Amino acid sequence: MIAVPFPPLPESGNALANVVQHAQRDRRIGAVLVRRGGWAVGVFVGSELIDSKVGRPYVQGQTKAGGWSQQRYARRRGQQATQAYAATADAVARILLPRLTELEAVVAGGDRAGIDAVLSDARLRPIRDKLTGPVLPTPDPRLRVLQAFPDQFRAVAITLNELA
Repeated sequence: MIAVPFPPLPESGNALANVVQHAQRDRRIGAVLVRRGGWAVGVFVGSELIDSKVGRPYVQGQTKAGGWSQQRYARRRGQQATQAYAATADAVARILLPRLTELEAVVAGGDRAGIDAVLSDARLRPIRDKLTGPVLPTPDPRLRVLQAFPDQFRAVAITLNELA
C-alpha cells in the first residue's frame, strides 16, 4: 500500500512517476507544531519556509514533592500550559489565518493533546477544516525542527504486505 501526502493521487500513466510527481509538487502548506516545551508555526512553499514564528513558554516540569505542594505545582503547570496554548493559538491566528485561502492544507506535529488544545480556539475553526493527515511526531519545536518538517509531511509511506 502507498499512502501519499495530500491525497488523492491522480491516476494516469505510469503509477511510480505519478507518486514521485505528486510527492514533489510544491504546495503552500501551513504547519503547527506543539509540545509542552514550545511551539512553532510556519508557512511552506514546497520545502522552503517562507514565514514562521517560534516560541518557548515556561511550563514547570514534574516535581517530587508530595501532598499539598504536589497539587499546587500540578495546578501551576496546568495554568502555565493553558497560557502557552493560548499564546500558540494567537501565533497560529497571526501567521496562518491571513493566508488561509492560499494554503492547500495544514499539517500538525508534536503532541496530539497540545494540538487539540490550541486548535480548540474558536478563531481557528477554518484552520481545523484544512488540517490533514495524522499529528506527526516531532521533538521540541525549534526553528531547525520546523525547517526540517517538510521531510515528514511530504513523505510517502509504503507498506509492504507479506508475500505468499
